[in-house]
Amino acid sequence: MNDTGVELLAADLGTDRLHAALQDPALASMNFLNEVSGRFPEAISLAAGRPREDFYDVEDLPRYLQIFSDYLAAEKGADAETVRRTLFQYGRTKGIIHDLLARHLVRDEGIDVDPESIVVTVGCQEAMFLVLRALRRDERDVVLTVSPGYVGLTGAARLVDMPVWPVRDDERGIDLDHLVDQIEAVRAAGKRPRAFYLVPDFANPSGASLDLAARRKLLAIAAEHDLLILEDNPYSLFQAEDGQRLPTLKALDTARRVVYLGSLSKTCFPGARIGFVVADQRVAGAEGDSTLFADELSKIKSMLTVNTPPVAQAIAGGKLLEHDCSLVEANTREIQFYRRNLRLLLDGLSRRFPPGGNHQVSWNAPSGGFFVVVTVPFIADNAALEYGAAKYGVLWTPMSHFYDGPGGEDTLRLSVSAVSPDGIEAALDRLALLIADLSGPRISMH
Repeated sequence: MNDTGVELLAADLGTDRLHAALQDPALASMNFLNEVSGRFPEAISLAAGRPREDFYDVEDLPRYLQIFSDYLAAEKGADAETVRRTLFQYGRTKGIIHDLLARHLVRDEGIDVDPESIVVTVGCQEAMFLVLRALRRDERDVVLTVSPGYVGLTGAARLVDMPVWPVRDDERGIDLDHLVDQIEAVRAAGKRPRAFYLVPDFANPSGASLDLAARRKLLAIAAEHDLLILEDNPYSLFQAEDGQRLPTLKALDTARRVVYLGSLSKTCFPGARIGFVVADQRVAGAEGDSTLFADELSKIKSMLTVNTPPVAQAIAGGKLLEHDCSLVEANTREIQFYRRNLRLLLDGLSRRFPPGGNHQVSWNAPSGGFFVVVTVPFIADNAALEYGAAKYGVLWTPMSHFYDGPGGEDTLRLSVSAVSPDGIEAALDRLALLIADLSGPRISMH
């Protein structure tokens, strides 16, 4: 009883009886950022990395579904009963649009793989989880990743009890010498470096990209040190200038060192929750036989999500078919829009914080993608984010969320993907007011 006579019930569970990862900051980051956005709905968001919703039309959905149904009948020879079963039943664990994704990879990325090496997943996040779960045999296994890096990879690794070893970034996106040092340090600690995860094109959060020489060197390092590369590629379509895109690591991969993680969230629409993994590595069996790594991943998926919703796959497949399986063609408007927004953001920062000024503000200039990193003269933590949202009506992302430990305290990430061009100008005006407010001695809002 408390002093008002109300009986107090003991908690049914304690955190000491739950998985330790649930107390890890990496698992709280996404929820916190979503919660802040919900609390300040009137604020202009330069935080969200989601696509611009103006590109979507509800009337498109039944058309995509019909296109895919017609494809099943015309190309697959499916009768009406089979089409109905394909759309309404559980379906194949590895997916029903794997052949369409294989066509996309050939057309847009120069990647030629057996469709059977593709597993269609519930977003790219599931693909990460499946791969890490498969690679984590025991407590000695380690995954390496660039720091700062995508928090979703860190969170997935925590959930499968796989330690994450950070690799420094540099102006090229990765300090490759430090990668080698960390591989050797992992082995010296009696552990096994199983894989290195990265986003080589316009990375989240840094916006950095690897040049061609660095890509080739990374593949050589992987071969020399018997390491898999987990290549996550959600942004490469959105380069800032016309011209030939750099080849993906998977397109350059001649030794099946690269496990390719794909997503249709930015290039189709995120509501479908369609990701995929290309896992064409051979897995040797005890009897001398072998299977595709994709088949091993599908065993895990069958116990996790059973299958990726066929209706969602069908709608995404219809959009692919409408554009002859080219996501480059399907994203003509989007590429131009994000390109313009990135230019507006960089130009807007330059006007408000001109070179040589006494403002202690600097930023990088990515060659594409959604994200720009800004260094500011104050501690850009969660408290500063909430203060700026409440007083000035602007949202951004503290870069500290992308470090597995200390780092990024005086930097923030701006995103250009979900905001209008006019919104960028207004948001930068508000951000400039916040920076002026918090400038001076380095302070925290705590």
